[in-house]
Amino acid sequence: MTEKKKSAATYFVTGYPGFIGKRLVAHIARSDAAARIYLLVQPKFAKDARRYVERLDHPDRIEIVTGDIVDMHLGLSGEEYARLCDEVTDIFHLAAIYYLGVPRDTAWRVNVDGTRNVIELGRDCRNLRRLNHFSTCYVSGDRVGVIAEDELDMGQSFRNAYEETKFHAEKLMRRAAETLPVTIYRPSSVVGDSRTGEIDRFEGPYYLGILLVTSPLSVPLPLPGNGVAPLNVVPVDFVVEAVWALSRDPRAVGKTLHLVDPNPMSARRVYELIAEKANKKLPRFNLSAKAADVMLRLPFLEKMARPQRAAISYVNQLAIYNCHNTLTLLDGTGIHCPPLSTYLDTLVAYVRDYYRRRREEAFSEDPLDQPVAQGGES
Repeated sequence: MTEKKKSAATYFVTGYPGFIGKRLVAHIARSDAAARIYLLVQPKFAKDARRYVERLDHPDRIEIVTGDIVDMHLGLSGEEYARLCDEVTDIFHLAAIYYLGVPRDTAWRVNVDGTRNVIELGRDCRNLRRLNHFSTCYVSGDRVGVIAEDELDMGQSFRNAYEETKFHAEKLMRRAAETLPVTIYRPSSVVGDSRTGEIDRFEGPYYLGILLVTSPLSVPLPLPGNGVAPLNVVPVDFVVEAVWALSRDPRAVGKTLHLVDPNPMSARRVYELIAEKANKKLPRFNLSAKAADVMLRLPFLEKMARPQRAAISYVNQLAIYNCHNTLTLLDGTGIHCPPLSTYLDTLVAYVRDYYRRRREEAFSEDPLDQPVAQGGES
């Protein structure tokens, strides 16, 4: 009976074709050949979404519905919405604006109001088994020390609208969990695939390290702060495999799960390893986070480093994300977060090749300077 119920699953995914969303949908299509998958896609991303879907296993079982999480009934027609309510068993809510410099009203509309609309769909789905919500470790704001998975509102302050709105979205999900089968995932900074290095997201704390090998400067940038804080990153393949396993584990209902590296390296050690691979040496002096921010505003660095200024504080934050719930539930599955040291070479090689190809193709626009809109994920 259980297997029959699983084979009849119908999945609804928001945030396609975003960084994690593309890989999650591919994993679902491979893992559950009998399933039907609905993808909520903004009209401006529909063409790209169709191109990605055509490459997946069983594309005939995947249907794109164009809409937007910020609209009532997700911008769908009455017939489409009613069909989802009849068929959907599992929701994966990934759509968000995660760009650290996004205006607050824009972030609120997508990250909070959009989440409220997805919860409404969850309430309307007659056969809902799970509502999977992608949050972020950074709902902890400026907190330091050990942060537990069941902690949320601890009087923290927020450094940007991204953190604040994801915090309020998670509060909505926690209230919904009183009556719906909700699981909340909090990944740390998601980087490329640990096997291939593939990444389509150059932003945030991860890029501060990669800047050492991609910077056109002859002298590498000094490390912001003293570098003793952990730099917690997770590869996208771990996130996808863990979420898929946890979404099918009934013990995960009602839980918040940190998808993090349980043994992260310090920011300085990560930078040292990257510098070694680029045959560079870190400057012997450190800059305070404030001084680094000032430095990155200098005219010759400002455009290159604009997305990174907002991330400097993350490199110096002594936050340790406890992942007891996650480790307990994944025990015995064979799924674990690999140490960054085991795949750093792969990441660096991919990024350096990416920049080599960009130089050869002579792009006039710098893609690092472009904010990522909804359609991606947190």
